Parts: sequence; C-alpha cells; structure tokens
Amino acid sequence: MTMKTLILLLILFILTACAPASDQTPPSLPPSPANTIAPVIVKPPAAQTPLARGVNLGNMLEAPNEGEWGLFVREEYFDLIQEAGFDFVRLPVRWNSHAEMDAPYTIDHAFFARVDQVMEWALERDLAVIVDFHHYEEMASEPWRHKDRFLGIWKQIAEHYKDYPSTVLFELLNEPNSQLDAALWNQYLVEALAVVRESNPARDVVIGPVNWNAHDRLSTLDVPQDNHLIVTFHYYLPFEFTHQGAEWIGDKSNQWLGTEWGSHAEKSEVVRHFDSVAKWAKRHGNIRMLLGEFGAYSRADMDSRVRWTAFVREQAERHGFAWAYWEFGSGFGVYDPQARQWRDALLRALIP
Repeated sequence: MTMKTLILLLILFILTACAPASDQTPPSLPPSPANTIAPVIVKPPAAQTPLARGVNLGNMLEAPNEGEWGLFVREEYFDLIQEAGFDFVRLPVRWNSHAEMDAPYTIDHAFFARVDQVMEWALERDLAVIVDFHHYEEMASEPWRHKDRFLGIWKQIAEHYKDYPSTVLFELLNEPNSQLDAALWNQYLVEALAVVRESNPARDVVIGPVNWNAHDRLSTLDVPQDNHLIVTFHYYLPFEFTHQGAEWIGDKSNQWLGTEWGSHAEKSEVVRHFDSVAKWAKRHGNIRMLLGEFGAYSRADMDSRVRWTAFVREQAERHGFAWAYWEFGSGFGVYDPQARQWRDALLRALIP
C-alpha cells in the first residue's frame, strides 16, 4: 500500500467518524430478561354496584295491573326514599302479565315505557334499581311449560336495558317455589343468565334459592362461575309473627294475632340463621349477599315490629349484607301513603 493510498484512507476514516448521526438508526439495546416476555395486561373488573340500604316498591308494578292493589308508583316517592337515606330500590315487576303468550313473547310497549319512566325517576336521584321478575306464578306450577317464555321475556328485558348504567341490576326470578325445585331452577337460572350475558356481559345479576328464597335452602343453589352475581335470600321468621293476620295466608293467620317478638331466645334464633348465611357466603368466595325482603305485617303490634325490624337489619349489616325492606307503602309499609308521611318508628328501625 502506497503512502498516498494510506493518507486517503485516513482522511476517509476521519470524515466518516465526524459525520452527523441524525440519519442513523440508533443501536438496539441488548434484550433484558424483563423484555423477552410480552407484558400481561390485566384489565380490572368492571366496578360493582355498591348496595347498602334499600326498599321494595311492592304492590305496584307486580300487581296484575298497576293500581289494582291500591298503589301507583309516584315520582315523589323517590324523593322521599332518597332523602330518608336509602340508596337503592328493588322494583318488583310482573312482566309475564304484559307479554304475549306465544313466541317471541313480545312485551307490551306501553308497559315497557312505564317501567322506563319509573327507572328514570330512580336514576335521576342516584338510586340504584334492582329490576325483579316478580309473581310469575306459572313458573312455579308448570315450569317446564313456561321456561321458553321466561327466557324470551328476559331476552327482551336484557336487550332493552343493555345501555342503561351499571346501577340497574337484574333479578332473574323472585322466590322460585313449588314445582320449580332446586334441580330445575339450577338448570333454568344458568340458561337465563346466558340470555342476559349475550347483551349485558358485566351487569350485576341477582339470583336466589328455591322455597321462596329461604335462607336454609342456599345449600341447594348451584352458583355459576360469574364475577357479577349477587345471591339473595328472604327472611320472614318466625312466620307466625311476621304474617299474623295476613289475609292471603288464610284463616289460620288470625290465630296468630297478638304474637309478640323480642325474647332472648327469639333473637338468638335470628343470629344463628344469619350466621349460617354468612358461613355459606364465605364458602363461596365471600360472594355478595342481599337480604332482598324482610318485614312484619301491620297487624302485629308496632313495638314488636320495630324491635324485629331493627334486629334483623342489624344482623344483615353485621355480616355486610345489603338489605331491602318489604315494603314501601302497603301492608308492611314503612311509609303511610294516605297520611303522606313516614311511620317514624319503623323508619328509625331501618335508618337510625
């Protein structure tokens, strides 16, 4: 190699080393162990709707037709409920009385619009709403004949409310009983839940056991794998106290008139029952629980009603269960619609 060639190569090297690097691709960093595996993106679950203190709007939309049982839903009720300190309402609806008997079991548009109006009244006041399928009596007497209609009605309800906020919850069926036994109900609820999940994949859904949602039948309930379930039970024990003089029970209820409540033994029984529910919930992953109904009929003495209501409410809260009192303004009512005022002692038993 000549001296001239060597000088030219040296000049070329210097020019290359001093050239600006803005056009050059920066060198890649050597991979670290942390960069060799794609990161796992964990999506947090959709927020669960908090429920604490509720009241049932009973004897209104679950009557065969609204008003036939003495009460219409009024907008003013929601102001009263919200101002009193409740945070949700359970809305019993007799959907089957407003749907065609043959497929596709179309729900009456005017009735849908009425339910929409009632729900909007609640949502405007930041009250959550449990839409409860109530009093489908044929599902108890002939469930196999009515399953398809039951599912068809739920398909419409779910699709109709799919864009409503998460503070609207669905309750698949109130108090399965009679011929709708545990084996059938465990099958049907899975099918109904699948129908709901087609349009509402993350909405909270309430399910409960057979025998009128009895607390001691929770053990018969097969809980599906679903992160958005709430399990409900109802509590009206001792029945001879809570339903004394109840006309729909028959003449035997008059024999219970005068039954009082509040002894140590009676309170201990309630404690045992609620402890058993809490143990069941813990065995099922601390699933959320809802005491969906509890109340004592108006023909019991008020002092006993207040003691029982306060004690049952306290037991629910002791275990972290949400609760909904049965009910707003009829035979068990915490509100007197004729006098247009709360029954203060009962209200304080619920919201001290």
